[in-house]
Amino acid sequence: MDKSINIGSTRLFFTVEGEGLPVILMHGWGCNHSTLTSIEQQLSRGFKVYNVDFPGFGSSDEPTSVWGVEEYTRLIEDFARQEHIENPILLGHSFGGRVGILFASRNKVRKLILVDAAGVKPRRSLRYYYKVYSYKAVKHVLLLFLGKQRGEAALNRYRAKVGSSDYSSASPMMRAILSKVVNEDLKSVMPGIACPTLLIWGANDTATPLSDAKTMEKLIPDAGLVSFDGVGHYSFLENPFQFAAVLKSFLSNDMNKK
Repeated sequence: MDKSINIGSTRLFFTVEGEGLPVILMHGWGCNHSTLTSIEQQLSRGFKVYNVDFPGFGSSDEPTSVWGVEEYTRLIEDFARQEHIENPILLGHSFGGRVGILFASRNKVRKLILVDAAGVKPRRSLRYYYKVYSYKAVKHVLLLFLGKQRGEAALNRYRAKVGSSDYSSASPMMRAILSKVVNEDLKSVMPGIACPTLLIWGANDTATPLSDAKTMEKLIPDAGLVSFDGVGHYSFLENPFQFAAVLKSFLSNDMNKK
């Protein structure tokens, strides 16, 4: 069932399927709730599954200011209150994992599932800093010699060529939000997560490497890690059968409860 509610000035779109204990699914950056449809279909056989579009993605409103993980987490907290969701199971992929980590560190959560999750600040390579500072230099030169209108057009072409696909395809507001959230490190709140936590990872993930999962496993008190060889950042899509089996095992005692 498709639904939407107002949380403050933000219109939030989500779907609800199934009956049982509540599960909140949270997608990754540049995606929307449909990315997690296969997980929703599996879990809705034994749970009440809420699958959200984060603000700025899918059918939800875009934030009107530069949000960080804190603002996205507050929104999910407000969403849970409005929908009378208590002690939920949380599943977050990639960026959704950031929200899951912060939410679970300060709220009662039945279980937490982090799938190729972000939350550990990336180690920056020399190539990264080269791209950042060369971009600033190119921006200065283009705006100086071409003027604002032609310079911005040329800058957009340059950004599309050298920037990440997420950054290039985003609106100016979402670019600013992406720049903020990717530099937020959540290691300090991980020891505060009290619920059982499952980490599911692709061993070949380059966006959120397996080393991040191992860091989370050490810092989260009750955490276990399962990794799939030959799989990247979308482990639940690249290895769906094994993923489904691991998820079913972790949640077997919670199915069909109310």
